[in-house]
Amino acid sequence: MHSQILCSGTAAAVAARRMRHILGGVLGRDGWMWRTHEVKFLNTSSGDTVTIGEISYKLKAPQNPELVPVKHISDSLPQTVAQHLRWIMQKDLLGQDVFLIGPPGPLRRSIAMQYLELTKREVEYVALSRDTTETDLKQRREIRSGTAFYIDQCAVRAATQGRVLVLEGLEKAERNVLPVLNNLLENREMQLEDGRFLMSAERYDKLLQEHTKEELDSWKIVRVSEDFRVIALGLPVPKYKGNPLDPPLRSRFQARDIYYLPFKDQLELLYTAGPNIGAERVSQLLSLATTLCSQESSNLGLPDFPVDNLLPALHILNAFPMLSSQQLVQRLYPYHSILGKDGRNAFEGVLSRFELLDGRRQPAPSAILNVSPAKDLEGHADVTLRVADKDVTCQVPAGTKDLRPPNSSPTFINTASHLQLMAEMMQSHMAKDICLIGAKGCGKSVIAKEFAEMLGYGIEPVMLYQDMTARDLLQQRYTLPNGDTAWRPSPLVTAAIEGKLLLLDGIHRVNLGTLAVLSRSIFPIHPSFRVLALAEPPVVGASTSSSSSSSKGQQWLGPELLTMFLYHTVTPLAKAEEMGLIQGLCPNVPPEASEQLLRLTHSLRKMNDPTAQSLASSLSTRQLLRICCRLSQHPDESIAHAVNKACLSRFLPSLARASLEKNLANCSIEDKPDPAEHTREYPCMVKDGVLTIGNVSAPVYNPSEKMKVPDVLFYDNPQHMKVMEDMLKDFLLGEHLLLVGNQGVGKNKIVDRFLHLLNRPREYLQLHRDTTVQTLTLQPSVRDGIITYEDSPLVKAVKHGHILVIDEADKAPTNVTCILKSLVESGEMILADGRRIISAKGRPNAIVMHPDFRMLVLANRPGFPFLGNDFFGALGDIFSCHAVDNPKPEAELEMLKQYGPDVPDATLQKLVAAFGELRSMADQGTITYPYSTREVVNIVKHLQKFPNEGLANVVRNVFDFDSYNKDMREVLIEALHKHGIPIGAKPSSVKLAKELPLPEVKMTGYWTVNQGGNARRKLLCPTETHPIDIKGPVFLRVQGYPCGRQESRALNFSEEKAHWQIPMNEVNIICDVTTKDDVLYVATCNPVSLYSMKERGDTINCMELYDVFPRTISGVWQPFVTVAPLGNPLDGQVVLHEEQVVIITLNVCVGFCLQGGGHKMCRDFSHKNWLLFYKEDGNQLEVLDVLEGRVHSISLPINLKSVFLVAEDRWLLLENNTNKKFLLTKPMHMAAEDSGVCQLHSISEDSASSGHGVSTPQMLSCEQLPNENLSAALNQKIVSPNRVLADTGCYARVVVGFPDLMSPNEVYSFNRPVDLSEVKSESGAHTFFRVGLRANIAKRDNCVSLLSANQVVRALPPSKVPLKTVYPKDVTPPMTAAYLEVTDLNSKKLKYIPVPRSMTVSPYTSWLSKVSESDVLIAALGSGGVVTVDMGGYVRLWETGMDTLQRSLMEWRNMIGGEGGKPVQITIQRSSGLDVTSPKHGKIDPLNAPHIGGNQWAGGTGGRDTAGLGGKGGPYRLDAGHKVFQVSQVEKDAVPEEVRRAAREMAEKAFKERLKEIDMSEYDAATYERFSNAVRRQVQSLRIILDSLQAKGKERQWLKNQALGELDDAKIIDGLTGEKTIYKRRGEQDPEPGSPQQKPKRLRVLADVSGSMYRFNGVDGRLERSMEAVCMVMEALESYEHKFKYDIVGHSGDGYDIELVSANKVPKNNKQRLKVLRIFLFPSSKGEFFCSFLLSLSVWLKGIQRKLVAFLCFSFQVLHLTL
Repeated sequence: MHSQILCSGTAAAVAARRMRHILGGVLGRDGWMWRTHEVKFLNTSSGDTVTIGEISYKLKAPQNPELVPVKHISDSLPQTVAQHLRWIMQKDLLGQDVFLIGPPGPLRRSIAMQYLELTKREVEYVALSRDTTETDLKQRREIRSGTAFYIDQCAVRAATQGRVLVLEGLEKAERNVLPVLNNLLENREMQLEDGRFLMSAERYDKLLQEHTKEELDSWKIVRVSEDFRVIALGLPVPKYKGNPLDPPLRSRFQARDIYYLPFKDQLELLYTAGPNIGAERVSQLLSLATTLCSQESSNLGLPDFPVDNLLPALHILNAFPMLSSQQLVQRLYPYHSILGKDGRNAFEGVLSRFELLDGRRQPAPSAILNVSPAKDLEGHADVTLRVADKDVTCQVPAGTKDLRPPNSSPTFINTASHLQLMAEMMQSHMAKDICLIGAKGCGKSVIAKEFAEMLGYGIEPVMLYQDMTARDLLQQRYTLPNGDTAWRPSPLVTAAIEGKLLLLDGIHRVNLGTLAVLSRSIFPIHPSFRVLALAEPPVVGASTSSSSSSSKGQQWLGPELLTMFLYHTVTPLAKAEEMGLIQGLCPNVPPEASEQLLRLTHSLRKMNDPTAQSLASSLSTRQLLRICCRLSQHPDESIAHAVNKACLSRFLPSLARASLEKNLANCSIEDKPDPAEHTREYPCMVKDGVLTIGNVSAPVYNPSEKMKVPDVLFYDNPQHMKVMEDMLKDFLLGEHLLLVGNQGVGKNKIVDRFLHLLNRPREYLQLHRDTTVQTLTLQPSVRDGIITYEDSPLVKAVKHGHILVIDEADKAPTNVTCILKSLVESGEMILADGRRIISAKGRPNAIVMHPDFRMLVLANRPGFPFLGNDFFGALGDIFSCHAVDNPKPEAELEMLKQYGPDVPDATLQKLVAAFGELRSMADQGTITYPYSTREVVNIVKHLQKFPNEGLANVVRNVFDFDSYNKDMREVLIEALHKHGIPIGAKPSSVKLAKELPLPEVKMTGYWTVNQGGNARRKLLCPTETHPIDIKGPVFLRVQGYPCGRQESRALNFSEEKAHWQIPMNEVNIICDVTTKDDVLYVATCNPVSLYSMKERGDTINCMELYDVFPRTISGVWQPFVTVAPLGNPLDGQVVLHEEQVVIITLNVCVGFCLQGGGHKMCRDFSHKNWLLFYKEDGNQLEVLDVLEGRVHSISLPINLKSVFLVAEDRWLLLENNTNKKFLLTKPMHMAAEDSGVCQLHSISEDSASSGHGVSTPQMLSCEQLPNENLSAALNQKIVSPNRVLADTGCYARVVVGFPDLMSPNEVYSFNRPVDLSEVKSESGAHTFFRVGLRANIAKRDNCVSLLSANQVVRALPPSKVPLKTVYPKDVTPPMTAAYLEVTDLNSKKLKYIPVPRSMTVSPYTSWLSKVSESDVLIAALGSGGVVTVDMGGYVRLWETGMDTLQRSLMEWRNMIGGEGGKPVQITIQRSSGLDVTSPKHGKIDPLNAPHIGGNQWAGGTGGRDTAGLGGKGGPYRLDAGHKVFQVSQVEKDAVPEEVRRAAREMAEKAFKERLKEIDMSEYDAATYERFSNAVRRQVQSLRIILDSLQAKGKERQWLKNQALGELDDAKIIDGLTGEKTIYKRRGEQDPEPGSPQQKPKRLRVLADVSGSMYRFNGVDGRLERSMEAVCMVMEALESYEHKFKYDIVGHSGDGYDIELVSANKVPKNNKQRLKVLRIFLFPSSKGEFFCSFLLSLSVWLKGIQRKLVAFLCFSFQVLHLTL
């Protein structure tokens, strides 16, 4: 008898003793004690026997020796392993099945295989995964010669042949799959699908004693061998991820804990593997590994250290003893990638404890010097590495191709970091497979390709995706030409057989259970075979579920994967390296451009801010190369534009966009706006076979399939042409394009137009939620029992060089669309039928990609409300991205004009403005739906086709979607009303002011200009000229504010056209308003500021004049400013006059002073660039010529009261004391040499009756009435010079002949019944905040003449308006700021239009009373009508002319439409088949019943010969009054008033009952509603976002391997064979095994309840805003308790944690919420004004200590969200 003893020695006793003290507490008291067992082989005459200790097993000769494991037993067998083998042998002899449980790693499998090798047992091995089904374990159907039959699978084969079934990865299998083995494990019985029944050997043998074998065979009973055993291998759950064992299954196994080998045994193995390494260093490494596998390490959340990888690591260390231990550990355990900050600190603490923190002391390999074939070993290469100053040569596996020397690739730019990385990869390649971890676009694929070519490897790329199964990784099923089913090896198996480098791209995407098959199933068949995996960095703290969003990442790197690879991190390149890379690949890029670009990128990468990191990920090395290649071809292109394009800044959140703009500015990258951008023409033409778009040209394609070239209706507009120009630039560079934008912005039209211009054929592919990887590439079908594959549009485009347009790319899961990455990057893709797409010839069964193939991908922008996937976040890096936005207003208007050439421009402008407003609201999050150009185009098409339908009705085609959402409907209606679309208005809703009769016109006197020689009557006035003394300039800043212009004719038609608020301070005072053309100027005087705006503009420009008027700071001086706009060539400049100082202003100010103070300015001819100044009770006129910079001083013999410029060369002067009138005539152009030529003529006023006295004009027009208006006013045909005058005693006067005729000028008057000066101003309800202070004489008369409309308009206080005449007795006049008195001389009518009162008025009431008698100022508009500005800064535009009002009313009614006005009749035209005989009236039905057809009755419809409607041959139409079919809007609105009243009463009753139910008074309800209503829309927006998040989180997934549902394309062949579980269906996806429990987000609201909030609330409303914000949070989170758990805490001087709302007791109704809000109204009083700021710090620190998920801090009215 010969025996062989395998046992371990004790060479590590010294290290064991040293470690016993360190790790004794971890391993326990018995951790260092073991008994010795010997394994003996005994050869006897009765057969071979294996003995382990005292247990012996008699060997049997295997029937299939190839199924017996070999080469698993080592010469030195550790005692721990021998103990495990002895235990397994015991259970084997007892006939029991075993379960080996332990941490991840190959040890469990190795022990099982060692036992089977020892006992020479045949093995059936199954690697379980989540895709394992019953057919994989029992029987699978196959087709042979047209017949389907069953083939036994592993479990059945093992049971019948007496083999050992090894089941690995039980925790990976889905629940309810493994119980199919329960009966086989317990009783050794199983019913098979083919009708056979497996029976235990004992029962079978008993039956065999009573029956023959033939009988048992006929009964289909099969004997289970007594040698059948099951060895299960699994991980302990729940420590590791996976499904826990089903109790019935667990009870059938005997368990054995297979932990890591004891320290001593491990040390023995490691000493053997690394003879060149010091024992101390090996001991340190093992000590580290053992510590990280302890329970204490697990409690800290640290993954287990891959102890089994220490052996290959020491092979590396043995060849490179100088290698840093820390660098080696980083490859085994990439802690920088998988641990957070605390975890990294803890890990480095352990490294320091064991003296392994030597990364900085030891050099790393710096480069690969040489690669040559190994002379002594085939399939290997000798690689020389430079490490520090030494050259070290080692042998590594090599491929079957020729080796390539390092640094010889023309396309790979060497950098120091990449050379070092590849040298380190070469070291790892000696011993184990490699995984490269790096961010998107950092060069992982390029490095892998260079590494493979250097070692002569052929690359077998496999793009991994989330739904990939274990079968997809290993084999593919297909059918032979005769219909038989067969199996084809996958690329993975092919690579293993042929010795290639398997490139697994995207292991972070694939499910762990699928990927774990690699560690169990791949045996290196070819010695050169290696695996190189690529992955993106794991996200620390993220979900471990593979179903989580790929754009957010996941923590995919766990203990199991750590054992499979050695890990290398591809770090971002240093700035100098990246610069060298760019200059090497893009040599023509401008150096300054690349420098700016890299400065920006690296500044973003260095920031710890997540927002900056997200931006930096969009600027990967790949993207930077793309930008630089484009800049090298187009050096004039803006860098900012390229960066914004790469980051899709248009669709970034506001915070991220602001961060990007700030960093661009910091790096001196400015996007200089092109002033001609909106007007620039982008030529688009095809000439001589060349397409030119803008400045870019490309040859037109000559396709063979012209029918696939798209042709689309497209109207050119500059914005879309700019996008196409950018697309053409990238297209010519060979890029694949990605267009991202909202819905309906024209992405498809742009692409189709682009391809039409290029004449390129298109293949179209639309993605959706159910798109799979298979349907994206091939469409399988069955023909005559054979599986055939129909090429998808993608494959067709690749074959023929067409353009593949992929639409709705964001709707497909990103784990499906990610397979496009390999196609775009390397031009390779594996198809389901075994073919592959390659970029160049050289492989059989391949499709060579056509060089003209391109992809144009369309996707909606990421984020809410688009519920698609973030395609840009997942794959945007591999495309050239273009943001497509809605056209700018000008471009959109031009485009709409082409769609609707007959639609009025005003209608189109309203549509463009309204939809622009809605889009900006969508960007701000106020509304959720981003209204697009598509909706506007559809509206315009409708209006073009049906012009008589009102705009207000047609827009409902778009907005009726939101008609049932109350809040949304209100927002939309408000936005539409703001821009003048009267949705919801009725044609009868006209509320024009009541017209009163105007007194008859009377000729009341004469004005005679005296021409006699009397010196008193005709005086010469000397003139002096001197230059003005200019001070300045002063540079002023012009600040723009958005103009919230609101059209006033929304629900009602009135004289008011539009209104908006000037952004001014509450204490400021309006002191003047004037207009020029369509520009309005408003001056304020506390402080002095100037506002300018256009009538239809969207911006208000403000110029604050602090530096010009410093005295206003003191508060004593009360300035009074007048504005005068200048004319050509000084358009856009104004003169400000403050009674003492004249300022000429635009963006810079110059000024000069007049002698003395109290000057007044006449600005009637400011458009001629001259102004007149005079001083009351003075005797001098100052004429300022702005262009010449001179002042002409005219001396007068009289003292002035006022001056009126009745013409450019004739001025009316009033003497101060006598009110005597004089006419001053002067030359048209006054110059210095013309002094002494001004003449002064006295005017005699003669009354025609006693009623006419001397009048003091308030207004005198400087131009004359048109002749037709003059004739209409005086009721006589007359042509004469004239002027319109107004004073307190009349509505208007017309002076006929003045000032040109020297003959007596007739004065015609419309006298008032009572002089306005005699009417006292009353204080009361109509004087808002004035307390009756009207003692001062107002400086503004507020009276203007509208000569074209023949009207005089003045603003009167309510006390001077005959309200009893204007309003009926039972109507209370409204609260108004003033009334516009409109005197219409054409119609002889008088109207009083109420001006709504201002919401705020300055408290300086006495100052206000000096400005104006009423609370408004008035000015005439250049477009007709007037503008008023009230003292609160509210601007209103008014239309007063009768003709313009009539036209506007007609347009307004046309916009409303007539759908609800008249009945709609439905007429059906049909052919009766009867001939017309002779027309006749027909019989008259005495009952007047309706008749249809019949040729008999008069008044019928649809008949013949008789008089009626809708028929033929009748003599005339006759309507008998019968309704045909009526569908009327009136019916919808015609709800009886009593029904409406009942509905209101019911609602009020329900409301009161609800209040009673929660014990809330109506006063409390009103109080709460005040806060609730202020934030109602924000609450709605928040709830919509929360709903969408919930909807996306609950989106159903595909459940595969189902017995019913939709046919799974991947299982068509299984269906042919008769399998049952070939379907898939949508369902709720169970959480991944081991994934953390979904708990509500923890939220804390921190509110300031200090006394300062209460004290200063009256100043800025801080307390109310804070209360509204808290109310918003409470209402928005109501009913979301399962998602968010929140509490509210206040801080003040009394403390930092005043509990307002407890997390376990949140308010449920309005009363409880009001109770919370009331706490804010009771400020503390313990001197916390001093302490509150200091306590704020305590609040934050306490919040941090409690590890709150989020804070909502409301402090000083700012809502800070800190996550």
